[in-house]
Amino acid sequence: MSVAKPLPHDAARLHVTGQARYVDDIPAPGNAVHLAFGLSTVARGRIVSMDLDAVRAAPGVVAVMSADDFDDMPDCSPSTHDEPLLAMGEVFYLGQPVFLVIAESHLAARKAARLGVIAYEAAPAILTIDDAMAADSRFEDGPRIYEKGDAATAIAGATHQIDGQFEIGGQEHFYLEGQAAMAVPQEGGDLVVHSSTQHPSEIQHKVAHALHVPMNAVRVEVRRMGGGFGGKESQGNALAIACAIAALNTGRPARMRYDRDDDMMVTGKRHDFRISYRVGFDDDGRVAGIEFLQYARCGWAQDLSLPVADRAMLHADNAYDLPHARIESHRLKTHTQSATAFRGFGGPQGMVGIERVMDHIAHHLGRDPLQVRRANFYASAETVAVDAAQAGTTPYHMPVEDFILDDLCAKLEQSSNYAARRTEIAEWNAANPVLKRGLALSPVKFGISFTLTFLNQAGALVHVYNDGSIHMNHGGTEMGQGLFQKVAQVAAASFGVDVSAVKITATDTGKVPNTSATAASSGSDLNGMAVKAACDTIRDRIAEHLAERYQTLPAKVHFASGKVFVGDAEMTFAEAAQSAYQARVSLSATGFYKTPKVEWDRIAGRGRPFFYFAYGAAVTEVVIDTLTGENRILRADILHDAGASLNPALDIGQVEGAYVQGAGWLTTEELVWDDAGRLRTHAPSTYKIPACSDRPDVFNVALFDGENREDTIYKSKAVGEPPFMLGISAFLALSDAVAACGDAYPDLQAPATAEQVLNAVQKVQG
Repeated sequence: MSVAKPLPHDAARLHVTGQARYVDDIPAPGNAVHLAFGLSTVARGRIVSMDLDAVRAAPGVVAVMSADDFDDMPDCSPSTHDEPLLAMGEVFYLGQPVFLVIAESHLAARKAARLGVIAYEAAPAILTIDDAMAADSRFEDGPRIYEKGDAATAIAGATHQIDGQFEIGGQEHFYLEGQAAMAVPQEGGDLVVHSSTQHPSEIQHKVAHALHVPMNAVRVEVRRMGGGFGGKESQGNALAIACAIAALNTGRPARMRYDRDDDMMVTGKRHDFRISYRVGFDDDGRVAGIEFLQYARCGWAQDLSLPVADRAMLHADNAYDLPHARIESHRLKTHTQSATAFRGFGGPQGMVGIERVMDHIAHHLGRDPLQVRRANFYASAETVAVDAAQAGTTPYHMPVEDFILDDLCAKLEQSSNYAARRTEIAEWNAANPVLKRGLALSPVKFGISFTLTFLNQAGALVHVYNDGSIHMNHGGTEMGQGLFQKVAQVAAASFGVDVSAVKITATDTGKVPNTSATAASSGSDLNGMAVKAACDTIRDRIAEHLAERYQTLPAKVHFASGKVFVGDAEMTFAEAAQSAYQARVSLSATGFYKTPKVEWDRIAGRGRPFFYFAYGAAVTEVVIDTLTGENRILRADILHDAGASLNPALDIGQVEGAYVQGAGWLTTEELVWDDAGRLRTHAPSTYKIPACSDRPDVFNVALFDGENREDTIYKSKAVGEPPFMLGISAFLALSDAVAACGDAYPDLQAPATAEQVLNAVQKVQG
């Protein structure tokens, strides 16, 4: 069977040879125009005057548009219609698009966009969490609260109490391919849009709305992205809309791509958080009650901030059964880039908060942090299978019935030689005053499903041609993660053919409508099931035809190894397809899937927002220089739960990349805004993503042997987002190394740059 095989990425050869075609590689007709935005230079203010004469007169400029050129300003927001394409009299962050240049070349458009002279009446900008709280600047009327039991009473009655506060920085997506789009006019006023987007149907909707045409007049096509990580879920809307407007006004194809600096200045980042906590616990570290106060800095527009902040609350328990918990979340409006989706979608911020608490408890008690974590684990799936009443419930009142971390962590503890290494590191630290080593094991329990329930659906379109070749479309998008290959393997398995028989084609809203974003780690779950449904329909039609032809039952028809077996007779799949075609049997079908069991009331904070949980754990060892704060990751051991993996090679690659990206978020990737609201880390020269040399020298990654207890595609589990949180172990290991410098609990903040590590060391040393 084609599934479960470690096949390479379908475009691997194209990637490494440079032949893989991205949006900006698509040939456009020779009369195409190119676009660039003129950006605001203040974080908040009223536009007093705008002189664009020099822009219009610049070489190669075809047209210039500002708010005055629109009777109805197009909206770019994925949520609450609060993101105009161009600023309308006021600007709300430094880098907001103010005018649009349409020119004969990309370079001409970029140069001209720098020539606008705009006068502002500046107003005080709200830039920080403290600023926003002082001004009561927020989305939603007040904080959102999820609660289970009576946390305050439980904390007061506990043997021990501690509290703390933790700053967590944001993160730039830094996809290799920047934001890009192209719109090509068609006859009758229709439009084809090529966009580097995770959400083709949203691009279709926003463009149609901007042009005042029905959605059937706009077709969006996405073959691949050069990375997305959530940054192309909503942030591509502005480019696609701008291209559509330019194409409509000029009658010429229009294309747009951001320069890297502009990309970082304009687009949203991961939400930075502040988390305060208060917790009561017993002598074993078992939590009696806990209170979290989460502050999310959301930026100038709502974007996806509400569901991101919700998910941070939903993952505030991570792997731990908290009998009494209160989680309060503030979604704060600031004059900075509108924070947006990023791999994990709020889950990492919520999860790192409880992991910080577990480490703090362990330090307070003088116990191994792994012992404290185990003391708080949910009841195992085996225990719950025997007695359902033993299932712990999350702070949002969902029973946890599939918990496997006790077994998974035990296997990782053994394979990583955790106990012996802790002893060895303690001896090393006692003998070495300058270089200190740290070790940490952190688990992951990550919920899989969109929390907006209606998004948990997918469609597919499959054709079998009369030569036996297969053409497949679905609503998922390929951003390097290998989704297309996995889904092709599903299709091949349904027909019993080699995956080479399946043509992988671009995502196209003209073939599969009303797609959900490829996000929430749902790509394979949703689209794999939809494609399987379509393939099974065609396969069953072929089987019925052959059963009638050979006078047997459809159940006696078997598809395997590129052949079809009917009793003692056999034929190639191509011959079977030809026979069905000649008998006028339809060889085309649509497929549809909707995730079962999910229901969620986000206002009440109750329900089952997730179909299942994906699990994993990582052990990370680091070393720090106590004189400079410089540090390195020495070794990482990872055991991750992908269920019955559809493709182990692709899944291991996802785990490796996610761990490095997660570690980068918490260690080197520092976003810095100045007092004027200008992003100072707006290029690779000033923003430090982890490179190849930053990966652990020893990097052991394995998949946990097991299958999903829920009825997912071939019992697999999602693997896009969950392993990102494995990188938390790198941060905790740095904290462990700092703890070796003194008696106090390290007040290490994230990202744990060299400066932060040095600061924490000095605090611990007194």
